[in-house]
Amino acid sequence: MSTAHEPAYSEDGMPTDRYRLYHLEKAKGGIALTMTAGSAVVSPDSPPAFGNLHAYRDEIVPWLKRLSDDCHEHGTAVMIQLTHLGRRTGWNKGDWLPVLAPSPIREPAHRAFPKEAEDWDIERVVDDYVSAAQRMQAAGLDGIEFEAYGHLMDGFWSPATNMREDEFGGGLENRMRFSTIVTEAVRKAVGPDFIVGIRLVADEQWDKGLSREEGVEIARRLVAGGSIDFLNVIRGHIDTDAALNNVIPIQGMPSAPHLDFAGEVRAATKFPVFHAARISDVATARHAISEGKLDMVGMTRPHIADPHIVRKIEAGEEARIRPCVGATYCLDRIYEGGEALCIHNAVTGRETELSHETAAAASPRRAVVVGAGPAGLEAARVLAERGHKIDLLEASGEAGGQINLLVRNPRRREMVGIVDWRLEELERLGVAIHYNVFAGGDDVLAFEPDLVVVATGGIAQSPALDAGDGDGLVTSSWDILAGSTKPGDTVLLFDDNGGHPGMSAAEVIAATSAELELVSPERFFAPEIGGMNHVPYAKVFAEKNVRVTINTRLKSVRRDGNQLVAVLGSDYAEATEWERRVSQVVVEHGTMANADLYFELKPLSRNLGAVDYGALIARRAPLPQRNPQGRFDLVRIGDAVASRNIHAAIYEAFRFASLL
Repeated sequence: MSTAHEPAYSEDGMPTDRYRLYHLEKAKGGIALTMTAGSAVVSPDSPPAFGNLHAYRDEIVPWLKRLSDDCHEHGTAVMIQLTHLGRRTGWNKGDWLPVLAPSPIREPAHRAFPKEAEDWDIERVVDDYVSAAQRMQAAGLDGIEFEAYGHLMDGFWSPATNMREDEFGGGLENRMRFSTIVTEAVRKAVGPDFIVGIRLVADEQWDKGLSREEGVEIARRLVAGGSIDFLNVIRGHIDTDAALNNVIPIQGMPSAPHLDFAGEVRAATKFPVFHAARISDVATARHAISEGKLDMVGMTRPHIADPHIVRKIEAGEEARIRPCVGATYCLDRIYEGGEALCIHNAVTGRETELSHETAAAASPRRAVVVGAGPAGLEAARVLAERGHKIDLLEASGEAGGQINLLVRNPRRREMVGIVDWRLEELERLGVAIHYNVFAGGDDVLAFEPDLVVVATGGIAQSPALDAGDGDGLVTSSWDILAGSTKPGDTVLLFDDNGGHPGMSAAEVIAATSAELELVSPERFFAPEIGGMNHVPYAKVFAEKNVRVTINTRLKSVRRDGNQLVAVLGSDYAEATEWERRVSQVVVEHGTMANADLYFELKPLSRNLGAVDYGALIARRAPLPQRNPQGRFDLVRIGDAVASRNIHAAIYEAFRFASLL
């Protein structure tokens, strides 16, 4: 199954076509159950924090009816997760109503100060749950799941968030009173045949929160109450980024860390149990079922990477499943106000315009792709899938481009899956890869191509300094990651990019126990990295006592004896400067396009390198014919155009290659 999550594809709280097609693709891929929403909110005073669906509005019914009907045609069950977010939202969203909680205890992650729920609040929220469940039943869904981790329902359960002295506080029976009222009222309203489950925290792993013993007892009582059909087990608490990271592990963290615990809840309750937390591969899923730990295996991020997992297993093509590499680009985008996108599947979330099934080209072409980084590999893969004959030229002795740098950080080595999967696909498709070819124009022309894709990437560049950047006084983050330059004893790292390259170099430097200061000109450091990926960096920085300085810019570097003097300043007080004496200055300023080959080939091309952006966006032939004497079409992609990220490179490669 794909467990409940909010991809933030909704429009005005409604699951419109983009939302529907995202779930429909998983149904086409053979999934048994897709759980929509994460979560759909039942009340107006539970304002959406992640683009949540509005389950309190009648208009949602026809939208969900179409979604469920479409998925049912492929044999996939459809459910939805319902919640009142409680304190896990903000007052300055939606209708600007006060945030509600069992007790007025602030959640750090969303920073709102909630009001304590009064008797009339509890009455109306119970009614809202019932009305929302009836809407879901009317929409033809197979069932609902209550959300009870970090939200209002389990806010009553946890000693950390319930300080009440009335009938809803104190002992466990009182703390469960709200959830008992809700589950019984909903069951009465929807009848015995509509599935009603709950995703619950059964151990907050928190000295002041819900203990393992109380969590398992809550599970037992829910089962005994007779209103619930399944338990979807979660472990941990989510009120801070660091705590959330343990509930939803990312790359570099253990696989399936809470699976055994979920199995223990199943054994204790003898009741159907679902679970999802970094179950990223089919082997682990098989183990979870065969060992009796779970009844349904949640593989949610893996289905964002590849919605056709089950279909590929059934076809005997398990090796062709696109791997989830744990980058968690998907969730980080949601938590930063964007929408879920997979770092290396450009189609997920874009099903309204792109297809996971590559269409054959009208007429095969001879194409040369130059550069075997993520952009070049993806372009070669998609072009070959369409039936073109491809030669892929790579200057070095291995494919991967900048990914080969980032995996030098041991914690991020899973990212190599982006490269390995594409190499296996290119081998299956018969694409010839020519290594150690530093291609010039003549090398490309020797293949007599009809199409040339330049994916030569970029090279590290330094920020513009008043002095020192051209004198060999600064070291690039690439040099640190590649291991070609060892970190000094005292290091200043100036990150003028705000993404993974600088942060990863800082992590590598910190691991050597060097004295490190990370300097950023931003209001907060690493603005291109979301909360999920921020956590492991911040953990290392805290453990290694890394000094983080924001609102500060590196202005110049000079040598003074055997030390370097870094002159720092502020955009907010230009006349003010101060100095740091260190043994090494490391800089990160993105990449400069490695575009010499492109400009050499440009005058020989039919389109003179031009792209019709309007046509590209509209999914029409994007290369205008501007040179009748031209010998081939020419396009450049990825960092060969400008410094961006892996997803941008792969998306750009896909959108061009699927049209050429």
